[in-house]
Amino acid sequence: MNKQVSQSDFNTEVIANSHLSLVQFRKEWNGASQIIEPVYNELASAYEGVVDFYTVDVDKDLGLDKEYGINDIPTILFFKSGKIVDHAVGLTPKNVLISKIENAITSFRP
Repeated sequence: MNKQVSQSDFNTEVIANSHLSLVQFRKEWNGASQIIEPVYNELASAYEGVVDFYTVDVDKDLGLDKEYGINDIPTILFFKSGKIVDHAVGLTPKNVLISKIENAITSFRP
């Protein structure tokens, strides 16, 4: 499931989370964000229970994009135990996102 996350609950939901978490930084009106949204939601369903998926609308939640150096929209950051372990910028193909997710999952198994 893809959950909207705000700056006020970002630390609790993402940073303090020990699971792999993907955070998509997007703008509602941005064409590239609109194109990648269905792919992101499909991946959220496919990896439900394994990976946590979040979305930040940078027009509504100002500050998180600057805090994490987001210059291009959409950007997806991969967090594990509060640290960024990978990222994807722009219109990243679905197969590349799957590869990055699988790599992040296997890299951090105990």
